[in-house]
Amino acid sequence: MPTSSDITARTRLRLGQQDAHYGGGLVDGARVLRIFGDLATEIGIRSCGDEGLLSEYTGLRFTAPVYPGDFIDATARLVRRARLRCFIEFEAHKVIASRYDQGPSRAELLDPPVLVCRGEGTLVLPVSAVSRYRAVPQTPEAAR
Repeated sequence: MPTSSDITARTRLRLGQQDAHYGGGLVDGARVLRIFGDLATEIGIRSCGDEGLLSEYTGLRFTAPVYPGDFIDATARLVRRARLRCFIEFEAHKVIASRYDQGPSRAELLDPPVLVCRGEGTLVLPVSAVSRYRAVPQTPEAAR
């Protein structure tokens, strides 16, 4: 069974025109949070064999705008595991930026990538799933 520090989930995707929500073609932050939710689901499955329920986000910071055509690289890392909870850190970076203002198919590779959102989340696990995976190492903080 992997330890908490070994469990990381990652995805890279291109945002489409259907993701534009605000004036100027801006993509809403909820789209990034949906990506984080999918990564939290993977963390739950990998850590205890259950999707769990993402019950809260904390410390969310949106730091750069996102537009259709941008490629987002998102990562979730299990920081700590309690009996019925997984504490997860999330980050999303823009790795390719659309440049439709310069032409209908223009884009730019961003080096370094631009942080667009960072935060933490708590995934709640059902008791039935936790009992199947008691082999996950517990820390003193996990007793809380």
